[in-house]
Amino acid sequence: MRFVISLIITVFFLSCTYDNKEPVASQDTTAGVFLDVPEDFDFSTHRQVTIEIWDSDPSIRYDIFNIPDAPEYKGIETFENQAGEVVTEEVYHNNVMERHISSGVPHNGVLKLTTTIPKYINNVYLRRKDRYVMTGETVPILNNKVIYNHQNNFNGNEQTNRTPGEILDFLFCVNGSGELFKVDPLNGDLTYLSAMPDGSYTAGIDQVNGYLYSIGRSSPNPIMKYSIVDNTWEIINYLGMGGPRLDYNKFDNLLYFSRSNKLYTIDPATGTVLDQWNIEGLHSLVGGDLVFAEDQTLFMCTFSGLYRLELDSNDVYQSTRISADNLPFNPTSMTFDSDQNLWLANNAASSDLIIMDTVTGGWQYTWGINAGNGTDFGRTINDLTTLRVVNENYVDLDTDGDGILDKDDAKPSDPEIAFETFTPSQFGEGTVAFEDLWPSFGDYDFNDVALNYRNIVYTNSQNLAVKMEFNCTIKSHISGYVNGVAFELDGLTPNQIESITNQHFFESYVTLNANGTEANQDNAVIFITDNAHQMPDDITVTVEFTTPLDPNTIGSAPFNPFIVANRNRDVEIHLPNKDVTSLGTVGLDISGVNRDPDGNYIASNGYPWAISLVHDFKVPKESVEITTAYNFFANWATSGGVESLDWYKDNPGNRNDEKLQD
Repeated sequence: MRFVISLIITVFFLSCTYDNKEPVASQDTTAGVFLDVPEDFDFSTHRQVTIEIWDSDPSIRYDIFNIPDAPEYKGIETFENQAGEVVTEEVYHNNVMERHISSGVPHNGVLKLTTTIPKYINNVYLRRKDRYVMTGETVPILNNKVIYNHQNNFNGNEQTNRTPGEILDFLFCVNGSGELFKVDPLNGDLTYLSAMPDGSYTAGIDQVNGYLYSIGRSSPNPIMKYSIVDNTWEIINYLGMGGPRLDYNKFDNLLYFSRSNKLYTIDPATGTVLDQWNIEGLHSLVGGDLVFAEDQTLFMCTFSGLYRLELDSNDVYQSTRISADNLPFNPTSMTFDSDQNLWLANNAASSDLIIMDTVTGGWQYTWGINAGNGTDFGRTINDLTTLRVVNENYVDLDTDGDGILDKDDAKPSDPEIAFETFTPSQFGEGTVAFEDLWPSFGDYDFNDVALNYRNIVYTNSQNLAVKMEFNCTIKSHISGYVNGVAFELDGLTPNQIESITNQHFFESYVTLNANGTEANQDNAVIFITDNAHQMPDDITVTVEFTTPLDPNTIGSAPFNPFIVANRNRDVEIHLPNKDVTSLGTVGLDISGVNRDPDGNYIASNGYPWAISLVHDFKVPKESVEITTAYNFFANWATSGGVESLDWYKDNPGNRNDEKLQD
């Protein structure tokens, strides 16, 4: 049986304006800042983390995410707030679902993997899926390890313990930061579900067909449809207006949407507005939600409290306030559970969940900071809706017969593939950037060769690696050199790879084995190209393994990446403290002064010739030194990586955008 690695490469070239250069000392370009870095500092922005999950149930699927300590800056956005005002402001998101690293099931009671995680990340988020029930927990990274034992962390209140035939309630929540998550009303546990196409203040569930509907807060306000079974989104239409209130009415199968003192019905199949009414008697027109009870009574809340709505003979909805006084909190959302308890959430940076009596308007905090029971959601809940599931015998398909149910299988029709591991994450990209004048000083703009990548390792039902996709883009190649791009898998020998196809060679300095690996190498070395200038767009390099492999033997992207400078096979330029391959030479016989006398790819002026980030690195413009483009690079380097760990991110004050390439 042969197993395949597909490397999908998309290459964009910037114009090359330099004449062909030779690596001699006269080409030194002295950096404007001398970096006095600690002796053992390697300029690494990420670390290898081993994750061990112990769980005796082999049918359980785990999804693993890296999670920042605080919401991250995402830029400036224009959107409609809950008061109906169009505002432009800085936006910060958690975006946990966009940080998906890996999935798998315990094999012989354990799921184990090694992955690459930014050094500023201190926790991972583990989502446990037991058939239709998902629970989640944040686990700290300690000494570059994450160890989680489900039996030790098991919560006896989890709804998996409920008896067959009983109804399970899940409170689905959305917010303006674009997060979809659920809360277990029995214990207040929060589980992330998905990143949304747009932030939203609204949610309504079609229980029968398993869809959640939501309206985006940003113009043109997409009507978004989420499949609860498939965990996918689609946009039905664009409403052209935003608002805070939405519910799906199971009695007529329409969406009911409200903003200010207006109520609209929307066809969920087409997103077409069908009808509209005025609402009278609301004391505040801001915020809130609407919901239908089992007896078809329509309830609405705004920031002035809870109301019951009734349509009068003039086709106007009259509102009757149930809560006697203005509430001490601003309600953003409400939903009924299967016991007809009315749940509300308040408008806060960390919302509370509140139960209210629909007859008297009495209420109590149930979960959240103000409940006083130790729960803290750490995020706003802008709308609530309830999913009710009957706890019956669970039946699902396993089309490919690999022992992994289709709903948990990354490739349900392929028995050789079950799960995926992403580096740096499912939706993120990393960058490796090089200076190509080694061992002479460079100009330290790191744009001679800059490679973006996303790596995907596919594993089978036994958690063995069977396939890998290394998706990459050469985002910058401002150099007169003809540079090759390659990486070494230092945990594999060449004979563990059966064949490589569709590599792109234009020169004659690389010699290959019959299987496509580079000849005369102790470890497997794979060239993407020997001339980055000539490499076409959208190519796929396919590598076949002889047998499935322990993923830890492959290593974690970007592996040991390097460039070969100016057709000189001896001249390999690596990340700091990385070893050369069998064909690279550290002590080059060159004319002039060797600026890397230690052979560790850190120059005598403190600068490296290559850097690696598990982030999309914005490359400086030509001849703009990295310390000029990035305000905290020098502080990070001279502190030995202790300070300014996120110097490269788009946080306010980090970058000088006018000095960066588009």
